[in-house]
Amino acid sequence: MTFLSLPHGARLGRLLAEREVLIADGATGTNLFARGLETGDAPELWNVDHPGRVLDHHRSMVAAGADILLTNSFGGTRNRLGLHDARNRVAELNAAAARLARRAGDEAGRPVLVAGSMGPTGEIMEPVGELGHDEARAAFAEQAAALAAGGADIIWIETVSSEEEARAAIEGAAPTGLPIVCTMTFDTNGRTMMGVTPEGAAAFYDASRPALAACGANCGNGLGELVAAVAAIAAACDAGRVLVAKANCGVPEYVDGEIRYSGTPEAMETYARLARDAGARIIGGCCGSTPSHVAAIAGVLRDHVRGERPSLEAIDARLGLNRAATPPAGGRRERRSRRRA
Repeated sequence: MTFLSLPHGARLGRLLAEREVLIADGATGTNLFARGLETGDAPELWNVDHPGRVLDHHRSMVAAGADILLTNSFGGTRNRLGLHDARNRVAELNAAAARLARRAGDEAGRPVLVAGSMGPTGEIMEPVGELGHDEARAAFAEQAAALAAGGADIIWIETVSSEEEARAAIEGAAPTGLPIVCTMTFDTNGRTMMGVTPEGAAAFYDASRPALAACGANCGNGLGELVAAVAAIAAACDAGRVLVAKANCGVPEYVDGEIRYSGTPEAMETYARLARDAGARIIGGCCGSTPSHVAAIAGVLRDHVRGERPSLEAIDARLGLNRAATPPAGGRRERRSRRRA
């Protein structure tokens, strides 16, 4: 059976059975900003207003070597879209996002997976905040259904900071029957900003129902911190679990009125090698990552032979660790507005 004739839900498993490593794409926001997106605009609206630009972004990631394309739907829940008077356009915008990535993947001439991106709602979950589990689950279920209808192969939950929101998203994604990936962001002295440690995340991932197809870390506070989180998850989770590493392209810097990321393609090569050694089987870039960075990751992993899991000292020596932030009191702090760039 050919790849495209497989049911969408079987495609990730097929590629993981055939390959040791899959390459995930780079940043969505960064690359749409380069195509004219303005700060404060909702990228998801571009799936309808400027579909050619979104398609061009996906095609550039395919050309760079990506095996997995994340849809332009990170802020696609009713909660986030409501900030742009688009609360009632969840089905339209998410299905359009999946169709655009699906088109780019299907015309690639090789197997390329479409991952329906679901980011946080932007609200704080109970018991700390006011967003209830049932309401959050319903919002994620609405989004996941639209991504599946548009042709997604995977539901990809990312940049999550609390177990409560991750659980709601996983339960919301479950009715699609598609494989579910979940990644948290460890950006506060080795924890998420809601206090979850990599070891705590590993226990959560292992206990999740339905079982996750893959899990790990994305975004974060530098290349070294991301690799350290993945290494800690790998050491604590069930053996054989498929791990994801999707790091920001270095650290953001404000230069000439713009946010730029410090990571070079060479730095991303070092990160990719260490992420693979740490145990990741799906490796890509997050904020700031352009096609040149993804190409560097794909190129260096083509012939990389996995080594021993790196220690914190080895990670610090090669990529640096940024742990100056003070841990939140009681493991929690006020939640920031976050959008993957």
